[in-house]
Amino acid sequence: MTAPQNPDALDVLAPNFKRRLSGVTATVVRLVPLQALEIAIAAVAPDLPDHVPQIRPARLLTLGRRPRVWHARRNTEMLAGLALKHVLRQPLKLLFTSASQRAHTAYSKWLIARMDRIVATSAKSAAYLDRPSDVILHGIDTDTFAPPDDKAALKARMGLPAGPLVGCYGRIRAQKGTDVFVHAMIAALKDRPDAAAIVMGRAVDKDRGFLDGLKADVRNAGLADRILFRPEVPVHEMADWYRVLDLFVAPQRWEGFGLTPLEAMACAVPVIATRVGAFEELVADGETGALVPPGETGAMTDAITRILDDDALRASQSASARARVETGFRIEDEAAALTAIYREMLGRA
Repeated sequence: MTAPQNPDALDVLAPNFKRRLSGVTATVVRLVPLQALEIAIAAVAPDLPDHVPQIRPARLLTLGRRPRVWHARRNTEMLAGLALKHVLRQPLKLLFTSASQRAHTAYSKWLIARMDRIVATSAKSAAYLDRPSDVILHGIDTDTFAPPDDKAALKARMGLPAGPLVGCYGRIRAQKGTDVFVHAMIAALKDRPDAAAIVMGRAVDKDRGFLDGLKADVRNAGLADRILFRPEVPVHEMADWYRVLDLFVAPQRWEGFGLTPLEAMACAVPVIATRVGAFEELVADGETGALVPPGETGAMTDAITRILDDDALRASQSASARARVETGFRIEDEAAALTAIYREMLGRA
């Protein structure tokens, strides 16, 4: 475990109390090592990868008293910050990042009202808050997620079809719209024998029946060799799975933020996304891909076939996708914006 030499010298604490992998955990893992280059920060977590500067939650009880920022991203972490501040009398400045894109519960509102400052991950998230916030969009590591040197060779090495390849990655469940993607691809592939699709991700126990039903639909359509189901892969392998694609689809019915479109675009892959979450702020409709209404299989099919059938359009959108991420969605920019807020809160601007 990477830890600061002197935990008492920390300026920022970034709690991450959930052990299971989640979007919030991924954000902490990506950002904290980068921010640690500019400010004394550590995650407060039971277990994170060794490269993340971190301390165990129990260490909070023995930290020396000095002004610090407590950067919470969940209700439990806001509550812990309030307890540290008002029960243990730690002189904390409380910051909360909100990714929610629906009305907050009364309990969440109560917690948010007691924070010193708020960050929203998108303009849509900010609209659900009852107080002003700083909007800071998530960023991507554009060195890790980058276009391939030779896409054809990479496809061959990974044992994938050589023709146009469309992907949909993430949790497999109805909320994520996996069924919309599968049924749109069934329609799209019938008249396009050279194209194929990949569905990759994990279905928890309660969603196994949902996944089994989709596999049955694919078999019944005679497309089991062209709509491929693959298990979730480790984070460090994900970039290659984007690089082999010619088109990525984010078919969610609901989403908080959703990093997959940015990861795909950083690899120079056009993206079709639904008009949910922050997707309308990430994908430039007609320029880096297309935006469609959630849950509408016909609209999704039309968007997929329009891009698949136009090589020039796909090439143009591929270049624009990479450029858009490079100029507006770098992880270094996200880290710098948050670090500037920390310094303001500590009176060091």
